[in-house]
Amino acid sequence: MEQYYDYNGQSYDKSSTAPDHDVKMRGRKALDITGVKQVESFDNEEFLLETSMGFLAIRGYNLKMKNLNLEQGLVSIEGKVYDLVYLDQQQGDKSKGFLNKLFK
Repeated sequence: MEQYYDYNGQSYDKSSTAPDHDVKMRGRKALDITGVKQVESFDNEEFLLETSMGFLAIRGYNLKMKNLNLEQGLVSIEGKVYDLVYLDQQQGDKSKGFLNKLFK
């Protein structure tokens, strides 16, 4: 049995209902992300997305949103991807500080 954890630290196995969130990257140039609830902010260097598994920060160069469908929870991004970071709520003040820096 494979064990997974959601962003609240709750575990679930693959046979149970897993959150519908996937990240597919093709050659550091294109991302397809499912399970997106909301796009918090974006520019050509950084995207901040709220997903069903927590907040996801995507940093890179010349980033562009190619597709946005929040009804289906789908976002497609193109550009040079440097990093993908999940901002867990378990980090408490650290994640709040990071989010505050993003919105300034």
